[in-house]
Amino acid sequence: MSITRPAGAQDRPSRWRAGAGRVAAGTALLAAVAFLPWLSGVDPALTVLRARSADQDPTPAQLSAVREQLGLDQGPFAHLAQWLGGLPRGDAGTSWVSGEPVLPQVMTALAVSVTLMLGALAVTTAVAALVCARTLHLGSRRRLRRTRAGTSAAVLAALPKFLLASLLATVCGVWLGWFPSQGWEGPKSMVLPALALGVPSGAMIGGLLDQSLPAAFNEPWARTWRAYGYPGTRIARTALRRALAGVLPQLLPTVVALVGGAVAVEKIFNIPGLGRLALEAATAQDMPPLQTATLALVLLGVCAGFLIQAVRHVLLGPALRDGALPALHPPTLVRTRSLPWLIGFCATALLALVVAGLLRDPLHVETTARLLPPSFAHPLGTDPLGRDLLARLGHGALRTVGAALAVTVVSALAGLVIGTAAQLGAGLTEVVSTVPAVLAGLLTTAVTGPSVWGAACAVCLVAWTPYAAQSAALLEQERASGHLLASLSFGAGPAYLLRHHLLPAVLPSLVRNALLRLPTTVLVLASLGFLGLGEQPPTPEWGRLLSENQPYAELAPWTVLGPAAALVLLSVLAVSATAWGGRTRTRRAATGPASA
Repeated sequence: MSITRPAGAQDRPSRWRAGAGRVAAGTALLAAVAFLPWLSGVDPALTVLRARSADQDPTPAQLSAVREQLGLDQGPFAHLAQWLGGLPRGDAGTSWVSGEPVLPQVMTALAVSVTLMLGALAVTTAVAALVCARTLHLGSRRRLRRTRAGTSAAVLAALPKFLLASLLATVCGVWLGWFPSQGWEGPKSMVLPALALGVPSGAMIGGLLDQSLPAAFNEPWARTWRAYGYPGTRIARTALRRALAGVLPQLLPTVVALVGGAVAVEKIFNIPGLGRLALEAATAQDMPPLQTATLALVLLGVCAGFLIQAVRHVLLGPALRDGALPALHPPTLVRTRSLPWLIGFCATALLALVVAGLLRDPLHVETTARLLPPSFAHPLGTDPLGRDLLARLGHGALRTVGAALAVTVVSALAGLVIGTAAQLGAGLTEVVSTVPAVLAGLLTTAVTGPSVWGAACAVCLVAWTPYAAQSAALLEQERASGHLLASLSFGAGPAYLLRHHLLPAVLPSLVRNALLRLPTTVLVLASLGFLGLGEQPPTPEWGRLLSENQPYAELAPWTVLGPAAALVLLSVLAVSATAWGGRTRTRRAATGPASA
C-alpha cells in the first residue's frame, strides 16, 4: 500500500501481495530449517547418534550406517521434497532419533501449547485491564488531567518469565501446594505457567493501551457525548474499543508467539509443549519433527493474523473502509510532580550500582565465599562460584544495555519500514512472529558461530515483528483519517504526508513499545547465551546472571534479586523518561482545566 492511498482502497492485487508475502516467508523459513544440519558444520549423523545412545565416540561404521539409514548423502533438498510430499497424505515422516511418527507428537504438543496460550491470554487480558483501569475511569468522567509514567506496567513487563515461573512453582506449588508444580495433568497444571507467561505480557499490552486511551477520550465524539449527557460507562467502552484497535496486533507477537517461545517456562514446569519439542529437535538435528513444528507455528501465526485483522475491522467499523476515522491526538496533560523524582532516583540508583561494581573484580573466584548473603564486603552477595555479584553487575552494564539498545533500535527501524508495506509486510509479520528466538539463534549461529553479535543478529531476525504489527495498524488508521484526506485534496505529496501525518502518528507509540520491550530483549539475548549461542561465560552480563543463578533462587534469592532489580530500574527509567518527554505541560503553564 502506498503512502498516499487511503485505507479504504483495498483491492484484489493487494490481497494477492499479502498472500505472496505469507507464502514467500513460510517457504524461506522451512528451507532455512531444512539446511540447518548442513549449515552448522557438525555431522548430522554424529548428532543423531549421540541423541539416540549418548555415545560420545562413535565408530566410522556406526556413522556410515546412520547416514545410509537417513539418506543424509542426498542433501537437504531431497529431504525437504520428501517431507513436503508426505504432508498431503498426513505423513510428516518419522523421528530420526526415536523412530516414532512425527505428526501425532507434534499435534499433541501443539494442543498443549495452544491451551497454555489461551490461559496466558486470559491472564494477559486481566492484567492489561488492571493496568489501564484508572485511565478508563478518569477519562470517562473527564478528570484525566495528569500524565502517567506507567511505572507499574514497566515493573511487571520487566519481570523475567523464567524467574517468575520458578518463584510461582516454589511458593504456590511446593510450599503452599495450591497447584501442581510439574507436569501437565489437567486444568490446575495450567494456572502457574499461565500466570508466569501472562503477567509480563499483560503489562506490555496494558501499558500500550494505557498510552492510547487519552487520545481516544480526546476525540470530538467523546466531547459531544459528554455534552449530551451520555453515561461514563458507555463513553469508556467506546474509547476502549477505539484504542484497542491499535493495540490488538500486539497480541500476535506477544501472546501467540508464546506457543513456540515459552521454552524456559515449559522446562521449569515440565510441560510437553511445542516450543520444547522444537528446541530438543533442533539441538538433536532431528529434522522431521523440527520441520513439522515450524510448519505448525507458521500456520498458527497466519490463522491468528487473519483473526486479529478481522476483529480490528469490526472494532473500527465502516469508518476504516470509508476513510472517515477521526485522528488520534493525545491531549496536553500536566506532568506528575513525582515524575522527575522517579527519573532521578532510578538514574542515581543505576549509576551507583554500575560505578560501585566497576571498582571490583568480576572474575575473582573465591570458593570459600560461595552464595554469601549481602554484607559490607559483598553488598549484593556472591554467586555459586564465590564471585562478587555487584562487580559482575557493574561490569556487565555497558555490554548488556549496549547490545539490547542496538537490537531494539535495529528491530524498531526494521519494523517501521516493513510495517509501511502493509499488505506484503502483514504476511511476513504473521509468519515470523511465532518463530522462537532460539530457533533463529540456531540458524544464525550455524553461519556466524557463537558470539554476542551473532545472538544479536538472531534476535533482530524475529524481534521486529511487534513493531511492524504496531506500525501497520497505526498507519492503516492514519490513512483512513479525515485530515489526511484533506491534505491529499490540497495536493500534499508523499514527503509531506510522511513528515506531518504518518510518522507523528506512529513514532510516539513505537518508542514507548520499544522501551517497554527493552528488558525482554536483554533476557532473550541471555537465553541464547545460556544455550551456548551467544555471550560465553565468564563474561558478566545481566541476563546471564539471571540464567546462571536461577537454580539457586530458592536457596539464595539475593543471587537473582540484584540483576532483576537492575532490569526493573532500567525499564522504569526508560518509560518515565518517555513520559517526561511526551506531550505534557508543566503545572505553571497550565492556566485552566486540562483537556480530558
